[in-house]
Amino acid sequence: MNTPTPHIGAKAGEIAPVVLMPGDPLRAKWIAENYLENPVCYTEVRGMLGFTGTYKGKPVSVQGSGMGCPSMGIYSHELYAFYGVETIIRVGSAGALQDFLDIGDLVIAQGACTDSHFPEQFGLPGTFAPIGDFELMRRGADAASKKGLRYVVGNVLSSDCFYVDDPENLPKWRNMGVLAVEMECAALYANAARLGKKALGILTISDCPFKGTATTAEQRQNGMKDMIETALELV
Repeated sequence: MNTPTPHIGAKAGEIAPVVLMPGDPLRAKWIAENYLENPVCYTEVRGMLGFTGTYKGKPVSVQGSGMGCPSMGIYSHELYAFYGVETIIRVGSAGALQDFLDIGDLVIAQGACTDSHFPEQFGLPGTFAPIGDFELMRRGADAASKKGLRYVVGNVLSSDCFYVDDPENLPKWRNMGVLAVEMECAALYANAARLGKKALGILTISDCPFKGTATTAEQRQNGMKDMIETALELV
């Protein structure tokens, strides 16, 4: 496929080998404006903003992914397959499933369980286990430790549903030791595996449904800064 692609309006060479991907395109804009030097917007297609700049002298891009496995699947595939991107680091929010997690904690997604049918496209004769890149994971944990941040490494749930009708859904995942629920990591990890690329999800706990707590605006901003600065150490 030639560039620009159907969903990303960049030309070849306008996107860096390493991309940070928040779900929210406006958060992509915020990251670019607050952390990157000389950021340039390379796409506005469908309002899914993308920017390229430098961080400590290294080229880096930041691109919105939208919500859910289908949207992440589209954007990560085009970045990997058509723009030469080697590494995608998802930076987003998640809901805690375990009581030892609190608002603002970081979760480094070692693996991504899912209720999505996204992996079925690969026609595998069994169940695929989407996992993050170990080297990125190790470096991410080291960076969080050096910053003195509270973080946990382990499984997350990438769910297709934000509003779940079955009240026993999340408790079942909680009983299996899954740390938190989000919506995109499984598709990102599956695409990275299929295309021979690297991926990792670094997530901020924004709410704790079993405790009935959620972030304030100030907590959300501070928590996102810790996550973004940790992710940028991997560039």
